[in-house]
Order: sequence, then C-alpha cells, then structure tokens
Amino acid sequence: MLSIRSQPLIYLPAIMLLGTFPTFASEYEDTFLSHPVRITAGLTKAGEGYFAQDMSHICYQGIPADKPFYQIFIQPFTSSNPRITQRFRVSTGKGRTTCAWFSPNGKQLLFASSHLDPNVQQTEKDAIAQAKADALAGRRRRYKWDFDPHMDLFVADLDKPASLKQLTNTPGYDAECSFSPDGTRLLFVSDRDGDPDIYVAHADGSHVTQLTDQPGYDGGPFFSPDGQWIAYRTDRQEEDLLQIHVMRADGTNDVAITKGRSVHWAPYWHPTKPWLIWTGADHSDPTVRPNYDLWLVQYEADKHSIKCSAPLRITDHPGADVLPVFSPDGKLLMWTASREAEAGRKPTSQLYVSTIKTDSVEETLRTTTNH
Repeated sequence: MLSIRSQPLIYLPAIMLLGTFPTFASEYEDTFLSHPVRITAGLTKAGEGYFAQDMSHICYQGIPADKPFYQIFIQPFTSSNPRITQRFRVSTGKGRTTCAWFSPNGKQLLFASSHLDPNVQQTEKDAIAQAKADALAGRRRRYKWDFDPHMDLFVADLDKPASLKQLTNTPGYDAECSFSPDGTRLLFVSDRDGDPDIYVAHADGSHVTQLTDQPGYDGGPFFSPDGQWIAYRTDRQEEDLLQIHVMRADGTNDVAITKGRSVHWAPYWHPTKPWLIWTGADHSDPTVRPNYDLWLVQYEADKHSIKCSAPLRITDHPGADVLPVFSPDGKLLMWTASREAEAGRKPTSQLYVSTIKTDSVEETLRTTTNH
C-alpha cells in the first residue's frame, strides 16, 4: 500500500461535482486576488485548510455525509493548477476532530481528536438526532464551538497514517494546535486550568508551559515565521467579541492589534512579507447581519513590540470569508468560504485558493499608511 505522501495526484472532474453557481469575484476583490478557485467538494462542509511546507498537499477538516462531526483529510495540491483532487482521511472517523497541521518536514500530521471519548458512539447519535430535529423544525442554531473535554492532540505518521501517537492526556479540552517553524515546539490551547489558555510544549508533548492566564478565551495561536512572536485571538476585552493579539514566544510583551465592537479571529502570518491577515466582521449594530471578510495589516516589529498599519480589507463577498492562510512560498491565499454549491444544495463552506496580487496589496498599504 502506498503511503499518503506518495499517492499519485488524482483529479476529479469538477463538472460532475459542482453546480453552475459562480464563485463570484467582485471588482474590489480583483484588485488583490486572482479569481478564487474551489478545491474541495463531496463533503457537507470543508475548511480550515493548511499547506504542507513543500506545497504538495493540503490538510483540512471536513464533514462527510454520513458523519455528524468534522474529520481530518489531506489532499494532493499543485500550485500551478489548483483544483479538486482525491482526498484521504487521516483521522479515525470517530468523534470530533479539528486543527490539522503538517510537521515542517512533512512526515507527520498533527490534529486534535475526541475519538477516545468512552461514550463517542452516544455522542454521535445525539448529534445526529439533534440535527434531524432541527431540520424538521426548520431551526438553524447559532454557531457555537464545542470545547469537547475529550479532545486531545495526536500525530499521524503519513507513511503509516493508521498509526496515531497521543501527545496530550490531561483531562479537558486540548486542541487548536500547530508546530513552530523549526518543528521543535508545539503550540496548543487547553482549558486544563479552568478556561481556554495558550500553552507551548516540546514537539512530543512534553515540558508543557502555560503562556496566557487571563480570564476568558485565548486561542488559535500561530508562531511567526521567525518563531519569535505568537499571534492569537482572545475575548478578554469583552466576552464573545474576539480580538487579535500578538505576544512574544515566551508569553511576554502582549500587544492588542484590534479592539472595539467587532469580532476578529484566525490571524495568520505571511512567510516573507511583514503581513498579518485575519477574519473580521463589524458587530456594532445588532440590527445588521455581520459579514465576515478577510483583513490584512503590515507590521513593524522589534524585540519588544509590534506596530501595525490600518487594516486593509481583501474580500467583500456577501458570503462568509474566514480562516485565511498563506502558502509557504507567499504567493497563494487559501481560505474557507461559501461561494458555490454542489448540485441540488445551498452553498456550504469549502476551501478556495487565489494568487495574491502582491504589488497591488503593497501599493494600497502604502497609500493607506501615507494618509
């Protein structure tokens, strides 16, 4: 049997998978991005995708038609011709999973999973029953993240993907994980002290150190490309209103990048440019439906602090644009969006890729900064 890393690239005919719904790229978006290309299909939802360092694969979470929760998949990818290709499930197929991340050497996949929940079958049955009841009642529940107390961190060897190594086993939620650029450290979020905070550990899960200890939620952390800073989201300013913060890799010198009556989350660093991108929406008017778009700033950092330009909006689609990530070569942007549908269905969250028009972004940032 071939390993996942050596599987041949298999293209699926998009015409068989997708309806005639346009991806929609406005004149505004065209200033900064090439026409978005959808690269996932065949799942109820898919999103939160990340690139392997060599860009030969992407990893992401998706909900299969026969499952109530997200599972973890990887999929071959070619930057010269992004499109839908054959996916491979890496997680067990049981319980909740989230936050997949390739090791820098591409040999392992890190993710969080609750498949060891002793009552996982009942948990899934309850979720399926609730979904059916909601559908019959025409009820649409407000999105709420589940801090599953059985969630732990695992790594899969991509040459032997059925073999999982457990990295955490402390009671409570452990998830939202990623490796440092050099692969020696592990960032993750845990509520082991009573509320969700950010922790760092050795890559094997040992030598755990707590980095944040403020009331409320701190999560979604990523190391900067040089490993010196960590960007994350927090609601410590006001409950449920997430904001972007940056701190030194040891948890010191915390800087609030955003504030106010808005929700900002999913920050991500550009690999070579001094750019930080995230998802944001204005929540100041309760009578208006917030729309999530992608926002980008240029930053200047020294050993003690980071200063940022005014935020630049990158997308303006009427659907949600969330969870943006840059490719390791800095040329592509991948994000989760609701822009088209599979035949007979409404648009659902799927992964899209665009080429970044770097010169236009830089010129607009210069113009904004000068004014």
